[in-house]
Amino acid sequence: MSTVQTSLRTAVEDTSLAARWQQLRANRNWQAMWFMLPTAAFLLLFLAYPLGLGIWMSFTDERIGRPGIFIGLENYEWLWDDAVFWLSVFNTLLYTIVASIIKFAVGLYLALLLNRHMPFKAMIRAVVLIPFIVPTVLSAIAFWWIYDTQFSILSWSLIKLGIINENINFLGDANWARASVIFANIWRGVPFVAITLLAGLQTVSPSLYEAATLDGATNWQRFRYVTYPLLTPIIAVVMTFSVLFTFTDFQLIWALTRGGPVNATHLMATLSYQRGILSGRLGEGAAIATAMIPFLLAAIAISWFGMQRRKWQQGNDND
Repeated sequence: MSTVQTSLRTAVEDTSLAARWQQLRANRNWQAMWFMLPTAAFLLLFLAYPLGLGIWMSFTDERIGRPGIFIGLENYEWLWDDAVFWLSVFNTLLYTIVASIIKFAVGLYLALLLNRHMPFKAMIRAVVLIPFIVPTVLSAIAFWWIYDTQFSILSWSLIKLGIINENINFLGDANWARASVIFANIWRGVPFVAITLLAGLQTVSPSLYEAATLDGATNWQRFRYVTYPLLTPIIAVVMTFSVLFTFTDFQLIWALTRGGPVNATHLMATLSYQRGILSGRLGEGAAIATAMIPFLLAAIAISWFGMQRRKWQQGNDND
């Protein structure tokens, strides 16, 4: 009898497990989790693990070809007294703030312009996207020729117009180099902002503009009280990505100036590469890269709290 009871109990448990498994398979929340597992594994393998490894490496004196030992905050103490590191922080903040503000202003203007009815609008939108889809290195090479000391088309044009008397050393002077790389980043980043904001403008109902016009609203009032409030969530997302992409920019700077002249265009990303890979001091390079994290988290936090404040003002506490 005990054997029969055990068999029956096992069969009941198997049936119960099968039923529970079927319930999990039918549950939409669990289905979503199964679909997310490959993405989660990808993120853990290629993002979380390298990030954790880099943070750990920043606390060691590891070099290329030699495993490091734990040295605590020594790398960070060294960076604290490093003038080049603080110059790279200044350059990164200047580069990010100036480029992001101009990209947003120009991108928003282009989005508003492209949202109007005009001939060849589809072709114009495609042309606007060209700077964004061209590989970064190719863009950098093109700008490298445009900024060339001897053969710059900009210097040649300004000389022909009588504005200057000699070629401008765009990439050899510290201030001109900073302005040049910022302009190149703006040229590449404006299409992303413009097309994304244009997609947001497409969702605004024309009836809202018609109602505002009937109420006597001017163009500025329609933008201020209709377009801008409805576009705020898109703006927050676009600017967050724009700031993150600009802050971590590497290819454009490295291909154009290698951080020169005299470290005038070194960003934290390029300095990390120079110290960690080219110089072989992996621990120090990892410390510079890790020092970027608080700035990135601050940018994300500002965007998130701004969105939450916007929801609170609209009375969407449960969203």
